[in-house]
Amino acid sequence: MATPKVGGEVDAQCTRCKMNLAHTILAMVGPKIVRVRCNTCGGDHAFRGAAGVTDRPTKASTTRAPRAATSSSSTPRAEKVIISFDEQLAGKDIASAPKYSPKDTYKVDQVIHHPTFGVGLVTAVRGDKVDLTFRSDTKTLVHGRGGPAAEKPVFSPPTNKHTGPADKPMADTAPEGDVDADAGAETSLPSGD
Repeated sequence: MATPKVGGEVDAQCTRCKMNLAHTILAMVGPKIVRVRCNTCGGDHAFRGAAGVTDRPTKASTTRAPRAATSSSSTPRAEKVIISFDEQLAGKDIASAPKYSPKDTYKVDQVIHHPTFGVGLVTAVRGDKVDLTFRSDTKTLVHGRGGPAAEKPVFSPPTNKHTGPADKPMADTAPEGDVDADAGAETSLPSGD
């Protein structure tokens, strides 16, 4: 049998036709075919080998390996230990737990009382963020943001003085009733009539 490659053909189980049909290989990961297109119906789907054919090792092929070689070369695996939330809080002073505030700074293994999530235990500190483990979930919250109060910006309301656009020259504006030196008459705005 030839080595399969993208663009080649392979027999596979079509999910739409429900039959073993010829398919064109669309994608491969290493030597494994992962995506195919049915040449009959044109449907794209994950590769499923012909019914009854599998690429998984059978029980017979796995039992052929000598057991002595596998047991002596493998290292003993450590058991996974799961510590419950109550066991993590054992021995900690929950009654004097501070209330959570983003302004305060926290350290690992500190007990915190959050107003929404309840009692939590600090499990990690990363810069200005802290991981708190609560009974139901682990949350990442901010901490240490209580620096000095920032100055509030001063509000300056706009003035009634019209300065005009910067790209146009400004005419001298004189208060009403002043006499224009050149014309000898009062200055007034032209009417829109």
